[in-house]
Amino acid sequence: MFTGITTYQIIIIVVSILVSMSLHEAMHSYAAHWLGDTTAKDEGRLSINPLQHIDLITTVALPVVMLVMGLPPLLAAKPVPFNPNNVRYGEFGAAIVGIAGPLTNLVLAILAAISLHLFGAGFSLEVAEAIVLFLSVNIGFFVFNMIPLPPLDGSRVLYAFAPRPLQRIMETIEGFGFFAILAFVLLLFPLIQPYYVQAMQWIFNLLLG
Repeated sequence: MFTGITTYQIIIIVVSILVSMSLHEAMHSYAAHWLGDTTAKDEGRLSINPLQHIDLITTVALPVVMLVMGLPPLLAAKPVPFNPNNVRYGEFGAAIVGIAGPLTNLVLAILAAISLHLFGAGFSLEVAEAIVLFLSVNIGFFVFNMIPLPPLDGSRVLYAFAPRPLQRIMETIEGFGFFAILAFVLLLFPLIQPYYVQAMQWIFNLLLG
């Protein structure tokens, strides 16, 4: 989906990343606020303003470099701060906060697919291409963030059901923050990349097939 990329496509993808990332992070914030934690609101992250969520390295530079290399884009925004001890339902509340972001991206991908199915015949090639790229970016957001490795969102869901020994391991990994993601990208991702691409392609085909 991301091979042979052009400058125009990179621009569309970067814009899609900013929009999708902002909504992704905002939904983390709103979910945490809804569940009783005001940390994100207190730190100005209860917003869809991309400037509140952008990390220039992990949000912009990393995915652009991967696109230029013909690889599926990996990206991450500044993590939304929240206190798991303040949300209702304990670990399950924290899991809801974690999954709110990826599910937002899945919904955006579904809405993009619906627009193509309903109105695609009337779109110009440029508009249709932009929507397909927007859809692809959101699929990438969803699949990558659902990987159950701290500090990615999928780890919150796993943590809620994991036994205490595994939770302690996950807490240790999450403590490394960005370095845990960097180690994952450099060491583990090459091993699971075929499955990552297959998952993206499967969802892509399901929505547009």
